Amino acid sequence: MLLEKMTFGEVQAALSEGRRDVVVPCGAVEQHGRHLPLDVDAVHAERLGQEVAQRLGTALVAPTIRVGVSPHHMAFPGTVSLQPATFEAVYSDYCRSLAAHGFRTILCFSAHGGNFAPLAEMEQRLDDLVGPDCRVIVFADLNGLIETWRTAVAEAGGNRDDVGGHADVAESSVYSYIRPGEVRTGHLARGYTGPVDDAVLQRLFTGGIKALSDTGVMGDPHGFSSAIGELCVQRVADMIAAHFAGRMQAGGRGT
Repeated sequence: MLLEKMTFGEVQAALSEGRRDVVVPCGAVEQHGRHLPLDVDAVHAERLGQEVAQRLGTALVAPTIRVGVSPHHMAFPGTVSLQPATFEAVYSDYCRSLAAHGFRTILCFSAHGGNFAPLAEMEQRLDDLVGPDCRVIVFADLNGLIETWRTAVAEAGGNRDDVGGHADVAESSVYSYIRPGEVRTGHLARGYTGPVDDAVLQRLFTGGIKALSDTGVMGDPHGFSSAIGELCVQRVADMIAAHFAGRMQAGGRGT
């Protein structure tokens, strides 16, 4: 399933067998409070890519684009951020390469909120780039992802109001599930815990997270668990896979 773990002969055989769908996950390397490592979004994206591909049944998974668009986290040391134009250039080269090898549907999603708007904005250009025999489909519903986290957290026995979208109970649980023992439990701290709507997200992405939270956290990580994390991963993978499957079934090009 993982393109980078296959030989070129194995990829060639998969294409010959009709496996012409490929998932391209992207994440970020950025601060996630004092209790989570910088690689949270990259690790999350990599796992979601595999989960989504398994649900689709036909897809391979391209190497995760690990660094994303994170200028709103640059006030915190260690964050690495791409310019939107650089991010699009990397995605363009990925899509161009994959289309040249014979993949016919390229499925793009992010586990980092800052990548959602750039991905949505570049979708048509990526689709045009790969030509008439290939399609690029983007998942970019950030509000839907956060709401899915809230529902999953509540179902698993947590407090849905602690979900703020960044280093919160959901994301801390996801990392605990994927990387057991790596959450710095002695450094848990809550951050911004007000409503997360379009206005708040706009303030976050334009003014930086420090305009909302000195801790670098949106929400509250207390009460995290690997059980909550597992459910969050499964529910988000279900949502992304359903979006891709619906778009693939509908046919046509563009959004």
